[in-house]
Amino acid sequence: MKSLKKRAVIGVVFCFTVTVFFGKTICYSEKEPELLSKAGIVMEASTGTIIYEKDSHEILPPASITKVMTLLLIYEAIEAGSITMDTVVTTSEHAANMGGSQVYLEAGEQQTVETLMKCICISSANDACVAMAEHLAGTEGAFVDRMNEKAKALGMNDTSFVNCCGLDADGHVSSAYDVALMSRELMNRFPEITQFTTTWMDSMTHVTKNGSTEFGLSNTNKLLRQYEGITGLKTGSTSKALYCLSATASRNDIDMIAVILGGPDTKTRFREASELLSYGFSKCKIYTDEHETMEIIKVPVDKSLKKEVELVPKEIFRYVSIGNEDFSQITEEVVLYESIVAPVEAGEELGMIVYQLNGKEIGKIPLVSKEEIVKSGYADYIKELLTLLT
Repeated sequence: MKSLKKRAVIGVVFCFTVTVFFGKTICYSEKEPELLSKAGIVMEASTGTIIYEKDSHEILPPASITKVMTLLLIYEAIEAGSITMDTVVTTSEHAANMGGSQVYLEAGEQQTVETLMKCICISSANDACVAMAEHLAGTEGAFVDRMNEKAKALGMNDTSFVNCCGLDADGHVSSAYDVALMSRELMNRFPEITQFTTTWMDSMTHVTKNGSTEFGLSNTNKLLRQYEGITGLKTGSTSKALYCLSATASRNDIDMIAVILGGPDTKTRFREASELLSYGFSKCKIYTDEHETMEIIKVPVDKSLKKEVELVPKEIFRYVSIGNEDFSQITEEVVLYESIVAPVEAGEELGMIVYQLNGKEIGKIPLVSKEEIVKSGYADYIKELLTLLT
């Protein structure tokens, strides 16, 4: 196979000037951040590469950033078919009395999952959060057990959840690194959450025994109006946690996650998250192979009248670099599996393309069958022979 002739390389242009586009700041900075906040981290989302960190494993209260894990489990329940966005959830007395940031759900009030998701993502509503937790697991405590199980599965070794909404409690702790891990999992698996996390203002309708009243929702993430490319994700603040933020943004097909814990004030957390995101984008460039000029690959197939099967790449290859690597040195090697025997399903993996840069493997993608290949029997061969003789 010849080297691919066309590769899309998207590089970030370094600059120290600020350009304003529709009122939002577009800025890239090579200067390493100097944070006043207790801890912070910036991570490239597709690979999990850490670009900068300050005390990222310091164990701290995470405030309402806790809700990132709650939202992740809600989306997993939707994916599993346990609930839908139209599922009706009844608010318990416990949920209605949560206090803190809330939308003032009343005990017995019913709302759809979609409405409660809006309340959690936009207004950081503790009551909506607990109502969802109880609906999914029976009790908040049982749901918190699931949260901790998921945290362990994700490698969040600095984290222990005590509640599902982030109110201050003894032993309710996490770290900037762990928050980045769960934020990455949520955004990579369920990017549809941005329909809520990028909404600036909305409303919901309370329907109770006293009638219907509209309640306004205003997003707590002020970066939506300040930073170009922001996609989310979650703010948090309590007396112990101070000011926290998990900020996600996308530019030039690069997704970034910045986490601030223990910010001294709300302006500092937003400013420092912006600085982290801009620093991350300044360090990243992306190599993309869309296989536009790749030669056709055909390989022999045994036990079928169709003697060959065509292979195609299963996906586009992307490689994110945070160094000054020379992408012109990237090479590809086709590796085919041995002894391909019918039947072969369409989309079945039969090989791979391995990518290397300066002799080091940087990734690989599967090569799959373009079509189904049926296994032939004795009668098929007799029929083929008779066709050839006539």
